[in-house]
Amino acid sequence: MADNFTKIGQTIDKYRNHIIELQKLLTSIPALAPESDGEGEIKKAGALKKYLADAGFPAPEEYNAPDSRVPGGIRPNLAYRIKGEDASRTVWIMSHTDVVPPGDLSKWTGDPYTVRVEGDRIYGRGVEDNQHGLVASVMAAKGLIDSGVRPKYDVGLLFVADEEVGSKYGIDYVLEKHNIFKKSDIIIVPDSGQSDGKAIEVAEKSIMWLKVETTGKQCHASRPDQGVNAFAAASKLAAKVHALYNIYDTRDELFDPAYSSFEPTKKEANVPNVNTIPGDDVFYIDCRVLPKYKLADVEAILRKWADEIQAGENVKIKISPVQRAEAAPPTASDSPVVEALRRAIRQVYKVEARVMGIGGGTVAALFRRKGYQVAVWSRIHETAHQPNEYTDIPFIIGDAKVFAHLFLGA
Repeated sequence: MADNFTKIGQTIDKYRNHIIELQKLLTSIPALAPESDGEGEIKKAGALKKYLADAGFPAPEEYNAPDSRVPGGIRPNLAYRIKGEDASRTVWIMSHTDVVPPGDLSKWTGDPYTVRVEGDRIYGRGVEDNQHGLVASVMAAKGLIDSGVRPKYDVGLLFVADEEVGSKYGIDYVLEKHNIFKKSDIIIVPDSGQSDGKAIEVAEKSIMWLKVETTGKQCHASRPDQGVNAFAAASKLAAKVHALYNIYDTRDELFDPAYSSFEPTKKEANVPNVNTIPGDDVFYIDCRVLPKYKLADVEAILRKWADEIQAGENVKIKISPVQRAEAAPPTASDSPVVEALRRAIRQVYKVEARVMGIGGGTVAALFRRKGYQVAVWSRIHETAHQPNEYTDIPFIIGDAKVFAHLFLGA
């Protein structure tokens, strides 16, 4: 393995221009979900297919999810396989092709969909989330092909749609409709990480987003006696949310942060003018809850508080879930995927990786609920969804070598 890894590593070291070329190509094609007023991923997937064909990759398996909202009527999911010496296991690297909108363009330096390279840094929407992992996986597999080295086990690269708005047409569709994974497989999702490359994500908190709709009675602000201020009543509930920190106060040092979080977040507009008391108000609550707690219990406390405010303020308060997912079973810290990843990170980056849990949600939870052991890892700066999103070329090269190490000896 050592000689082959050295050979592939030296090949990957020469891929700087290939990395920039592929990042430029992918960034130039906005792959936005219809929920974000986009046309989906079909154009980006088509460009990726052509790039990989030109690079000598085999033809992909296509698991296209039907979606009448987008041109072509499908959300593309592509799987590329390279045969290894042993077909009993596949080493999978799964990345997603969709991106989020750029947001406020005034906060960007230049066009978000035109890559800007400054030294070793690449800027553009999607270059980190999730093109960092996508490009690194392609370069690792390209290293195998260009070096003429056969991997120990089968290698699989999976490029999925729809990760940013729920995965219904992406990995969720593939898992539900197509049996392409084995429980013995090594599955890596390079969609979270830290800049030191040490963090292997094996667990996620429960996630609950709640929509709070308060109904009172609109009136002129000079005559509050004729109305019921929905905003004022809703604010009382929003102010109570932080009390949940004291109720659910257990710490679990596996997670970063180590505690459950409860935050009022989005606030919808109510009335357009200052001198009207609003009769309707809508705000949202984001809860990231340690696995030991049940989301239903959190929701029950919020409902109790809402009932008390309803009675005292003469309003109606409706609380409904926008997203609700109990924590998936964690990946074991000594599982084959974690141990293989630790060895690869040690070899490439000369650091000892640690397992951790996160409050964010990744598609790893979907795998874990199906009984697959999966790890989330990459070496990134965590600039996802930000203006001037960026990633570093040496990190992509290093991550490609980590993946190549997995291909040769997982």
